Amino acid sequence: MTADPLVTPLLFEAILAASGNLVALETDDPDEAVVQFRQLALRSGRSIYLWDPVRGIRSLREPDVWVAGTQRLADALRYILQSMHFGVYLFRGFSDQLRPPAPVLLRRIGRLRGGHARKLVLIGGPSEVPDDLRALFDLLPEVRRARQRPRLRDGRWMS
Repeated sequence: MTADPLVTPLLFEAILAASGNLVALETDDPDEAVVQFRQLALRSGRSIYLWDPVRGIRSLREPDVWVAGTQRLADALRYILQSMHFGVYLFRGFSDQLRPPAPVLLRRIGRLRGGHARKLVLIGGPSEVPDDLRALFDLLPEVRRARQRPRLRDGRWMS
């Protein structure tokens, strides 16, 4: 039996509505979440970026375009701090790189205010964000679409 799909547009709106710039998305399947965010970026044209330790920051709309020199987590966080553009930055596979100076840079991103909204989203299991940093993040549980069985009503199938 397969899991219900994430409701990515709802998650994206919840990320944008979060009070701070730091969000932790707790999910058992981070790969599926990234696939769905990629589909959202392609369909909506939203500025959604993905960081991974091999390629650094790259656009989900244009996967062949990446930011050079952002493979290390600290360098990627510095880039986000200096960026003047709106963006939602997804991070996965980060837990082994959450060492100094990353916590200091995360705190600085959390304090950012102004017109250029930048949201940093850590995607992973509940245990991937260390306890000392957990207070900095708005925690979003995974939102799943409730499956409803179709029913026959007036000769038509309704869901």
